[in-house]
Amino acid sequence: MHIFSIDVEDYYHVSNFDSIAPRESWGDWEQRVEGNTNRMLDLLDRKNVKSFCYVLGWVAERYPELVKRIAQDGHIVGSHTYWHRLVYQQGATALGIDLAMANDVLSKLSGQTIRHFRAPSFSITKQSSWAVSILRKHGIEHDSSVVPIRHDRYGIPDSPLDSYKLTCGTESICEHPVSVLPKGPLRIPIGGGGYFRIFPWWFTRWGLKQIEKSGRTIHFYIHPWEIDPDQPRGNGLSALSKFRHYRNLHRCYNRLERLFDTFSFGNLQLPETQGSYALSE
Repeated sequence: MHIFSIDVEDYYHVSNFDSIAPRESWGDWEQRVEGNTNRMLDLLDRKNVKSFCYVLGWVAERYPELVKRIAQDGHIVGSHTYWHRLVYQQGATALGIDLAMANDVLSKLSGQTIRHFRAPSFSITKQSSWAVSILRKHGIEHDSSVVPIRHDRYGIPDSPLDSYKLTCGTESICEHPVSVLPKGPLRIPIGGGGYFRIFPWWFTRWGLKQIEKSGRTIHFYIHPWEIDPDQPRGNGLSALSKFRHYRNLHRCYNRLERLFDTFSFGNLQLPETQGSYALSE
C-alpha cells in the first residue's frame, strides 16, 4: 500500500494568495475548507483509504468538529503550522511559537500526540536548516517538507527520493518526501498537488506506475480546495499563480477516484529511513 496525505487548508491560505489575502483578512473570505475536506473524507471512506492529514492550526481552531472527524475516521493528524508562513521567511523563535500554537489545538481536538509535520509550501530548504532542531524540540519525529526537485519556491534538488534521516548538526528527523520520478538527468514531480491537475491523467498514471514497478513507495498529496471548481477567484494574482491554482480544478475529484481505483493507498506505516542527508554540518 502507498501513502496518501492531505494539507488541510482553504484556498486563500496558499502562499500564492499572500499578497491579496493578508492573515488579518482571512475571516473575511468565503470559508470552504470544512465542506471540501468533509467531501474528501467521504471519498476516502468510500475507497477505504487512510491518510496523513496536515491540518492548519487556524483551521482547526475554527472547525473543531472537522479535526475530530479526521481522527475518528482513523487518519493521522499532523501539523501544517498555525499561520501558514514560509519557514525560511521567519526565525527560530517565530516558528517555535507557531508550532506550539498549532500542536496545542491539534492535540486537544484529535486526542493524538502531534508527531508529523509538513511545512507550508514545502519550505524547509537549505535556507532553513535550523528548523530541524525546532521541530524536534516540539515533538515532531516525522517530516514531509523537502521535495527533491528544483523549484522557484522550494526544493533541494540533490536530496534523496525516498525516506531518509534529515540532519542539521547533531539533530535529525525522519524525512518522507512526496514522490518524484527520476528520468535521466530529470526529476519529475509526480506526487500530487498542482502537478496532478496540470499533467494529464495518463502521464500521472504512467509516472506512478514507474515508481511502483521500481519497488518504491508512492507518496501522494492533495489539498481540499483542489476538488472545488466553484471557489471564489482571487483578484490580483499573477498569470503564473492563476495557472498553478485554477488549472483543471473541475477534473481533480474524478482523477482522485481513478487514482484510488488504480493504486492501493492507505499505508499509515511510514517507510524505514535509508541513509541521511545533511542540511549543514
